[in-house]
Amino acid sequence: MSRTRTALLAAMALVGGVTGTAFAVDPGGADAAAVPCTVDYKIQNQWSTGFTAAVTITNNSAAKSSWSLKWSYAGDQKVTSGWNAKLNQSGAAVTAANETYNAQLGSGASVSFGFQGSYSGSNAVPATFTLDGVTCNVDGGGPGGPTDPPDPGGPSNRVNNPYEGAKVYVNPEWSANAAAEPGGSRVSNQPTGVWLDRIAAINGANGKMGLRAHLDEALRQKGSGELVVQFVIYNLPGRDCSALASNGELKADEIGRYKTEYIDPIKAILADPKYASLRIVTTVEIDSLPNLVTNTGSRPTAVPQCDVMKANGNYVKGVGYALNKLGDVPNVYNYVDAGHHGWIGWDDNFGPTAAIMKEAATAEGATVNDVHGFITNTANYSALKENNFTIDDTVAGKSVRESKWIDWNRYLDELSYAQAFRTRLVTAGFNSGIGMLIDTSRNGWGGTARPTGPGATTSVDTYVDGGRYDRRFNAGNWCNQSGAGLGERPKAAPAAGIDAYVWMKPPGESDGASKQIPNDEGKGFDRMCDPTYTGNPRNNHNMSGALPDAPLSGHWFSAQFRQLMQNAYPPLS
Repeated sequence: MSRTRTALLAAMALVGGVTGTAFAVDPGGADAAAVPCTVDYKIQNQWSTGFTAAVTITNNSAAKSSWSLKWSYAGDQKVTSGWNAKLNQSGAAVTAANETYNAQLGSGASVSFGFQGSYSGSNAVPATFTLDGVTCNVDGGGPGGPTDPPDPGGPSNRVNNPYEGAKVYVNPEWSANAAAEPGGSRVSNQPTGVWLDRIAAINGANGKMGLRAHLDEALRQKGSGELVVQFVIYNLPGRDCSALASNGELKADEIGRYKTEYIDPIKAILADPKYASLRIVTTVEIDSLPNLVTNTGSRPTAVPQCDVMKANGNYVKGVGYALNKLGDVPNVYNYVDAGHHGWIGWDDNFGPTAAIMKEAATAEGATVNDVHGFITNTANYSALKENNFTIDDTVAGKSVRESKWIDWNRYLDELSYAQAFRTRLVTAGFNSGIGMLIDTSRNGWGGTARPTGPGATTSVDTYVDGGRYDRRFNAGNWCNQSGAGLGERPKAAPAAGIDAYVWMKPPGESDGASKQIPNDEGKGFDRMCDPTYTGNPRNNHNMSGALPDAPLSGHWFSAQFRQLMQNAYPPLS
């Protein structure tokens, strides 16, 4: 008999009246049919004032369309947050009821939920559980059981930087696409983000792996060490109000569906105790909140649909809800998307964007503690570091900020922007320990067009244009950019305040179709993906710079991937 089971039996005897014969040692064993239900209550982690627990109910009676589990604590335990069930406590009595997505509980089926709690003194396992008023058999204890020493890792065991000391998950589907390209095996072992860009992606759409399949594969890759697995949470109602190519399936007012059909099921899977050993990084809703600052109101860049999303509040509500729910899972690290320097780097965008990030992070029950950090340049092309000039340079009597390329922006590149924006976010009220991620998947800008020094000093424009690595027509161009290359390979803690360089956007997956393509994914046609388009106020009326013959966003774009390898910087060997 294990130490935890011995302790559990002793605790049960003390609280009165449940003998050893009442335990279902194996919930699926021969005794299961003799009892109406079994509850497996395991304390996963325990420290001096708190604990996390996982509870699994097995129903051995008739199928249920809803369920409610009740128990009472013998001590002063208090449930402080939970996942995969609606938890309420009155005095010592606790009730856990189903969520809408896990209400069905068939005969012989099981359902799991978890929670975090506080306590002082002892933390005994509850003696009795009732499922819809019927007493269940009890299993319990676990590595953090009542007689085990406190876990020094704290309430969630979250580390300061999840990428340090850890491998990062390699998506086998992306890896296979990359390896199938000539020379692709040079990068096919690199870790990339997994995009959950519609409800169907949770279970797997069009033959692709679903969320559980990726998590199971992550456990296989993990082995005995630490492993980070990266997911992009990307399905807000009215998604990408200023970019038709990446519009989503949910209408502007479908915040309810976003919560119950998208976020809740994702949380339920991530909270499965099976995956508790993984470090799960989420990139939360790219290109959403900054749109409410730059593309609304009387600005020349305003888009009517962005005004709609600002008015109904569903971007703020959706991000807040996602942060709140996913932040309850102890091994999830939420990073909120923070645009890029060529979007937010101007004074009238910088502060207001930090403010709306704080608003979203305290909406729908979320707190700043649900935010581990922020990510910049997601799926974008901004150069990591421009080395051939500085923001303080003056040429022909003019500041480089007066050049057409920089256009009074305060930042030249993504590293300087990410570090400065981190400071501003802390000022806005976020925790001082937040870290930044930078997506370097397509910002290398190498190849023969990469400058080796500054441009001619005949004018501020020749100086900047001749020396800049980023070869786009305008920093507002975002769709399948011609001339781009793979950037810095993913690495942990590369610079002050930066948790990691990541490839959150899988290289070779399109940003959008070059022409209208009928589809069932809710994705429209955006002229910024058309190489003949002459632009709009958001890219200062420049050519789009997009590659021709591109497929729908997220689909494999072989020509782009080959160009990215050709123009990689650092170069591929």
